[in-house]
Amino acid sequence: MTTRGFTVFDSPIGPVGIAWSAAGIIGVQLPEGSTAKTRARLRERWPGAVEGEPPRAIRRTIDAITRLLRGKPATLTEVVLDMEGVPPFHQRVYTAARSIPPGQTLSYGELAAQLGVPGGARAVGQALAKNPFALIVPCHRVLAASGRVGGFTANGGVSTKLRLLTLEGTSLPSKKPPRRGPHALRV
Repeated sequence: MTTRGFTVFDSPIGPVGIAWSAAGIIGVQLPEGSTAKTRARLRERWPGAVEGEPPRAIRRTIDAITRLLRGKPATLTEVVLDMEGVPPFHQRVYTAARSIPPGQTLSYGELAAQLGVPGGARAVGQALAKNPFALIVPCHRVLAASGRVGGFTANGGVSTKLRLLTLEGTSLPSKKPPRRGPHALRV
């Protein structure tokens, strides 16, 4: 079995965890409210991973994640992921999602169409809900139809998703104006 490690580091949004193997990153854990809770969640998600000093490549990834969470430009597309055990369709979804640049978004349906799976928005959403590589696979950049934010499985839910998008300078569509029907109050 490959030796796995993890660490928790401070970030502008709270304590973030990162886990790795000799083959690459096996996961990123967004803040769970405290360092202890984030650490516990890492141990739960990646049993057998040992807390320790990250190797140089992991340290560079931590630095890039921290820059991103400060609202600074950061590239995570070159980060090597260890996708052992990740279903093939999920791997395809994660690879496609990694191509969405900071400040931009796609809908679940658009991502499905890119993958050659028209009508596969729900399957894409289910794959992203299980994304173990938060931020590196930027599932927060994938929105529901018509620009609605959609769900987010990380602690804080949609609020966390909106915060990440705001940090990246993403322009989200404003809410639709109220419907003007024959009984609407006119000012």
